[in-house]
Amino acid sequence: MSSVGLIYVGIVLVVNGLLLLNWVTPREAAPLNLFVGALQVLTPTYLIVIAADDVDAIFAASGIYLFGFTYLWVGINAAKDISNRGFGWFALLVALCTVVYATESFVRADDAGFGVIWLLWGVLWFLFFLVLGLDRAALGPATGVYTIVTGVITTTAALMTLLDSWSGDWMVAGVIAVVGILALAVAAPAARTLTAPDREVVD
Repeated sequence: MSSVGLIYVGIVLVVNGLLLLNWVTPREAAPLNLFVGALQVLTPTYLIVIAADDVDAIFAASGIYLFGFTYLWVGINAAKDISNRGFGWFALLVALCTVVYATESFVRADDAGFGVIWLLWGVLWFLFFLVLGLDRAALGPATGVYTIVTGVITTTAALMTLLDSWSGDWMVAGVIAVVGILALAVAAPAARTLTAPDREVVD
């Protein structure tokens, strides 16, 4: 996956985490979701076109669409004040897809670090399914905390890759896994402290 695009994937995750923690309104988060969503649809389309019959390149590009459709859907719903229930069920299907991409990272790409990151993304999409697809709104703030942590990990990994300092070995994978598990463990209590108080929304 494009490291440049992943920088913005991580950034928009942080913004959406702040949205779930009530620090940002849906309309305030919509533009960035739309910008990054469009980028993450155009990029893999271009990569697939120039890949010709390179199956590995096409597979690598295909995962980017998961983010593109996610952010476009969230951005459109936020801008138009549409229910996210449909997106929640889409998120469940995406969560299942991440298992395939994680396995590919572990087995074929020899990048355990990104294999774990794919699993973190899978957990995140599953949480979106619970919050939005099944209307478990009480999980929203905790999901917001986990979203922010996942966003920081994503952008950090992307920057390290661009700086040619990413190894993706099992030690890195272990550190990321521990951070992800700790983020899940502390998400609920942390959310009680980090959630913004209700505020009047001015359009």
